[in-house]
Amino acid sequence: MPADPLLVLAAAGLDAAVGYPDRLHRRLPHPVVWAGSAISTLERAWNRPALSGAMRRALGAATVLLVGGGAAALGWGLEWGVGFVSWPVGMMLAALAGSVGLAQRSLYDHVLAVLRPLEAGDLPGARRAVGMIVGRDTGTLDEAGVAAAALESLAESFNDGVAAPVFWFVLGGLPGLFAYKAVNTADSLIGHREPRWRDFGWAAARTDDLMNLIPARLAGAVVALAGAGGWRAMWRDAPKHASPNAGWPEAAMAGALRVRLGGPASYDGEAHDRPVFGEGRAPTSADLRRGLSVYVRACGLLWAALAIGAFAWPR
Repeated sequence: MPADPLLVLAAAGLDAAVGYPDRLHRRLPHPVVWAGSAISTLERAWNRPALSGAMRRALGAATVLLVGGGAAALGWGLEWGVGFVSWPVGMMLAALAGSVGLAQRSLYDHVLAVLRPLEAGDLPGARRAVGMIVGRDTGTLDEAGVAAAALESLAESFNDGVAAPVFWFVLGGLPGLFAYKAVNTADSLIGHREPRWRDFGWAAARTDDLMNLIPARLAGAVVALAGAGGWRAMWRDAPKHASPNAGWPEAAMAGALRVRLGGPASYDGEAHDRPVFGEGRAPTSADLRRGLSVYVRACGLLWAALAIGAFAWPR
C-alpha cells in the first residue's frame, strides 16, 4: 500500500545525512549485496548452456520472481513489525529501513570523488575514480571523457538510485521499494545482451524497463527543472538511447548544462558508436561541478514534492 510521504521524506533525509557508512558496510554489507549474492547464486545454478533458450528464460523469470518477491516480503514484514511500535519510534525505524533503498549520499560522494582529482589536474586519479561508477574503458579518457562519463552516470543513477526508489516507496511502501531495488540489481547483474545472459536475463531487463518507465521520465523532468533548461534536448534526444529509460535524465542533464554527452565509447576494448545527447561543447570539470549542483537541486525538488504530499496526506 502507499507510504506516507512524510515517512519517505524522513528516509531521504537520513540517507542524505549519513547514507550507508563504509564502517557499517564492512560489518554488515548493504542489503543490495544480499540481493546480488542471491541472484548470482541462482544464475550459476540455473543458467546452464545445455538448457534451451526458452528454459533459460523461464528460469531467469523465476529468479526475478524469487528475489523480487523475497525483497517485497521482507519489506512487508518490516512494515508489519513497526506497526506494533509507538508512532514516533515506528516512523523512525521504518524511515531507517527505507533509507537503505536510496542512494543520494552515495551517488554524490562517488561523483565528488571523480571531480576532486579532475579539478586538481590528476587525470589518472580521476580515471580510476570514474572507473568505479561506469562500465566503459577509462584508461585513455581525457578530461572531457572523464567529465562526460561521470555526468552520464550521475544523470542515469539519479533515476535508478533516487527518483525511482522514491516513486516505488511512495506507491508501494517498503515492499515496493525493496522489490524495485531487487529488480534493478538483477538487471545490473544479468540483464545484458551478451550470449551468456541474453535469455536468462531477459525477464530482469524487461521488468526493470517496466518499473522505470514512469520514474525515468519524471527524473528527466526534475533534472530539467533543477537545471532551468534541457527540455528540448530531453524530448529530442532521449528516444535515441538504446534503453527506453536511461536517455531521459541523461539528455535532460546535457541540455541543462548545454554540453554534449554520449557519443563513441569503448567497452572491454570494443568501440561502440552511441548516440549523442545535447548539442553543446564537450564537458569540463567545471561542468561536472555544475552537474553536481543540478543533482542536489533535483533531490531538493523531490524533497519539496514529498513535503507537499505529506501536508495533503490524510491523518
